Amino acid sequence: MKTPRNPKDVHAPVAPYVHQIEVSEPNRWLTVSGQLGMSIDGNVPEDPLEQLKLALDNISKNLEDADMQVEDLTKLVFYLVGEFEAGKRRQVIKDFLGDNLPCTTMIYVVALAAPKFKVEIDAWACKEIEQT
Repeated sequence: MKTPRNPKDVHAPVAPYVHQIEVSEPNRWLTVSGQLGMSIDGNVPEDPLEQLKLALDNISKNLEDADMQVEDLTKLVFYLVGEFEAGKRRQVIKDFLGDNLPCTTMIYVVALAAPKFKVEIDAWACKEIEQT
């Protein structure tokens, strides 16, 4: 079981996330390598917001492959290069997450694996094992 919490003695979240998620066993865990804003055919759009959408879509596809969904995400780490208009960036993330609020970290870095990449996202998810 996942229990999201925002401690009363810590500032309110400044974006769509929670400060902590406690996980009680039994669960299946999924760790997803950093997903880039690249389509299946290798296309990398120049627009960083389009890369963000593609990277989130790639996370969704990883979740589906593991019989999980966005609601199972517990942690996202965003690595961003360059300028992202904050309001638009938050809206893309909010549209992806819906009502699910995982823990998140956002880090601006100088560069990723190649100059064309402006977004990379690590993800962790857990799904409760149904007891029979």
